[in-house]
Amino acid sequence: MAARDWLTVYLKGGCMGAADAVPGVSGGTIALITGIYDRLVAAIAGLDPREALALLPLLALAVHDGEKRREAIEAFDRMDLPFLIVLVLGVLTAAITVANIIEFTLHTYPGPTYAFFFGLIAASAWVLRDEMRLDDARYAAVALLGFAVAFVVSGASRRALPEGPLVLFLVGAVAICAMILPGVSGSLILLVVGKYSDITGAVETLTDAAIAVNIDAAVEPFTTLAIFGLGALVGILSFARAVSWALEHYHEATLTFLVALMVGALRVPIDEVRASTPTWDLLTVAVLGGLAVVGAGLVVWLDHATGGIEY
Repeated sequence: MAARDWLTVYLKGGCMGAADAVPGVSGGTIALITGIYDRLVAAIAGLDPREALALLPLLALAVHDGEKRREAIEAFDRMDLPFLIVLVLGVLTAAITVANIIEFTLHTYPGPTYAFFFGLIAASAWVLRDEMRLDDARYAAVALLGFAVAFVVSGASRRALPEGPLVLFLVGAVAICAMILPGVSGSLILLVVGKYSDITGAVETLTDAAIAVNIDAAVEPFTTLAIFGLGALVGILSFARAVSWALEHYHEATLTFLVALMVGALRVPIDEVRASTPTWDLLTVAVLGGLAVVGAGLVVWLDHATGGIEY
């Protein structure tokens, strides 16, 4: 691939990262729009942890050995690692930028920000409504379970979800599964379990520390993001395949559960808007309602751009 092609991959990764940083917008949908979803899924499915680990000593030998260098290049190409690396760099660049912006708006304008999130999440559930099945008692039970899980967890998480590295690790593993599915937002999972602000806050703190070249201030947020990232890596290599298996073998039930999960997750923005809006008047309602409509419009436009999300 030419340098221009790699730049295109990087920019497409940037679009995915910007989407993944916002609850209700799916990076998987952006991958569909930009035409890289099939290659992304194939590359993830083709990742072999054992072969990847075997690359490490091969890379060390490749510095001085031409034959080993060719073997390393062949292994990289076989797993499509150059594509994944450039794409991930684009994702991280945009996700960090957008996370910093959102962290600022969450602290400065919490009500309007969560109203915008409400529109994003509600519209995401709406555009996927045809993927649900409620004409059978079993599917209705699955939908009820999905709604209940999101509703209960989103209400309890801000009070009862324990802190610690294991929780961060597990949250990263679960969130990454949602991030690669069209129509489903990984950030929504973070919002449901009460860790969204923790992650965006860690990104903002680490960014500020890097700009100020303050190593001491960078240690804690870097550790937080490293544990989260390790969980995401494990999720990509294991849980994501389980989700793909569930979609293949229990397609309708899995999608019914996921859409119901989105509906139950609406509790988060509703609670946050109510908590951060002490007085209600016509202007307040107009601003909050307008932002919700803008968020919903963005998701509907993305759905239209993909011609309807297909699984």
